Amino acid sequence: MQKINYRDKRKELDVEIISHDIAFKGYFQIEKYQLRYKLFEGGWSDVITREVFERGQAAAVLPYDPIQDKVVLIEQFRVGALTDEKSPWLLEIVAGILNSKETHEQVAYRETQEEAGLDIIELTPITKYWVSPGGSTEGCALFCGKIDANKAGGIHGLDEESEDICVHVFDVQEAFDMVRRGIINNAPAIITLQWLELNKQSIFKF
Repeated sequence: MQKINYRDKRKELDVEIISHDIAFKGYFQIEKYQLRYKLFEGGWSDVITREVFERGQAAAVLPYDPIQDKVVLIEQFRVGALTDEKSPWLLEIVAGILNSKETHEQVAYRETQEEAGLDIIELTPITKYWVSPGGSTEGCALFCGKIDANKAGGIHGLDEESEDICVHVFDVQEAFDMVRRGIINNAPAIITLQWLELNKQSIFKF
């Protein structure tokens, strides 16, 4: 069987967009594409129609206090989790969407203050990933933010965005265990906490 190398670089001519329209515009936007793309073994795919949820780029931060070995998680209502068998209030990390003039780092600092009332002392990048590339444009940059957990607590969020966010502080081992038990069940929190479990001894000085 012939080995086919993975495509590690973007090639503009590998995708032909036939049409591109806005199918819906409300709180979010859905765009409709007709396109075809080059096949691994040569030639072109059939013309396909796909709707894409236009979500934009996001940044998410795990607030971590390396001195006390504690993490800060936030709890808020999520309409997409209405069918969750336990609760649509999820334990998450701080996150927000970039506007056109912001960097991922700027959003990390801003959202940590807005959603948790905390100032980041030092910001460590973790990774970037596509959230659901089969149907969404959303990409997310993940960070670990060094904070002082003594200052964490209370209810936060912006009234104009109808945010009602409760801040919780956990011993880091308890948070790791909640990932294993499925209590923490959203991707940014799982990824960053597993990263912390693997890397905290080598990155943070105790």
